[in-house]
Amino acid sequence: MAAQLIAKVFDLTRGIFHLPLNYNLTRKRENTITSYRKTVLIYNPQAGKIRRHGGALIERTLQILAENGHCVAPAPTTGPGMAGSLARRHIEDGADLILAAGGDGTINEVAEGMVHSRVPLGLLPAGTANVLAMEMRLGGRMERVAQRLEEYVPRRISMGHLAAGGGRVSRHFLLMAGVGLDAHIVYHVSADLKARVGKFAYWVAGWSLLGRRLSQIHVEIDGRSRECSFALLSKVRNYGGDFEIAREVTLFEDHFEVVLFQGRSTLPYVKYFAGLALGRLAGLKGVEVLHAGEVKLSGPQDNRVYVQIDGEFAGYLPAQVRIVPDAITLLVPPAYNSKRRVP
Repeated sequence: MAAQLIAKVFDLTRGIFHLPLNYNLTRKRENTITSYRKTVLIYNPQAGKIRRHGGALIERTLQILAENGHCVAPAPTTGPGMAGSLARRHIEDGADLILAAGGDGTINEVAEGMVHSRVPLGLLPAGTANVLAMEMRLGGRMERVAQRLEEYVPRRISMGHLAAGGGRVSRHFLLMAGVGLDAHIVYHVSADLKARVGKFAYWVAGWSLLGRRLSQIHVEIDGRSRECSFALLSKVRNYGGDFEIAREVTLFEDHFEVVLFQGRSTLPYVKYFAGLALGRLAGLKGVEVLHAGEVKLSGPQDNRVYVQIDGEFAGYLPAQVRIVPDAITLLVPPAYNSKRRVP
């Protein structure tokens, strides 16, 4: 009996000293204590929801995490490209969970810093489109996602890798690579308009191209060549937070769903958009759907063809896009279709 009593006192003491310093010990706890002991919250202060709410949204999220037992260190980014180095540094310092709060661009940067690490990545949606959060049906409220974090399971998934611009670009991505028309829109979207009206800024940039001639892209898959003006290489069904272009792929597949759109100008895209809205895109003339683990793309020598990954401009053609298996651990809601859980 004495040995059991000592063991219980030791466990209680250990639990107390693992609590965050600002945790209220008298508060009734309704949530399960987390198994993660060193959590880092990397967030983009300029992300849409965080900027609109000032520091209040981050403070509420930190409070929820603390109430669930996380000893959490906030790590704001200070500019573009910083999130990946923050993730690497904190993993080296012993972090056992990285949370990324921001849009898909911020999440992409954090994931770049975590490739081949076994430390899980959790998402707290706070951006404009939140495509990955929409894909996993997390919802759009940071606080609610943080509250349910203990329900999510770690899963190893593949990532995509882009090599472009004659070797000047080498980047990983979680969602998709877009080449041609949509990357052109991403490159030219107004940052000020995006900050004011969100996703509507992309519609403004897209419709401004109506009637324009488009560069032709040469696509090589499994030794066969094709031509298109927009190529989407996707690991997810969700596109832009509102539509589904790829229809038969999940995060857990070790291949891309490749959707190729033909057209010398933007006029056929009016038809493509109608097919997309009606869920009949794959059956339209001028649209081809394939599956591949590696794709090579090139464009005309006298014209730059843009490339985007996860909704952010990434470079120009020529490019090679390939699957990187077993690349990262992602926290996934149980309801999202899964194959197996990480041991």
